[in-house]
Amino acid sequence: MDDEIRPEDVESLLESDERPRVIDIRSPGQFARGHIPDSENVPFGELPDRIEEFADADRIVTVCPHGKASVQAARLIASYEGTADARVESMAGGLEAWEGPLETDDRETDGETPDSPF
Repeated sequence: MDDEIRPEDVESLLESDERPRVIDIRSPGQFARGHIPDSENVPFGELPDRIEEFADADRIVTVCPHGKASVQAARLIASYEGTADARVESMAGGLEAWEGPLETDDRETDGETPDSPF
């Protein structure tokens, strides 16, 4: 993992030509309730099986609710040899610190609805 990145820096990058891949590691239901626009939902438990999906990325930012679990996710992604040349960062403070826009998804996901409490 390269470092943590401030939410405002992520927002600036998303508006630039240097867009990172934003990986939201929450459950599908949590993701449906609100996520950073154009982010990808890869629940933490699926990361080991899906890590090859990030091999072509130049920059990856991991996101979770409070910025703790995303540090672990960033370390896992950075440890994969296919991401050796990528910049891998965790968004500091998680979605709790995000002040940018959020997208929602109204469809049901694996038994979780956007209104599920967890």
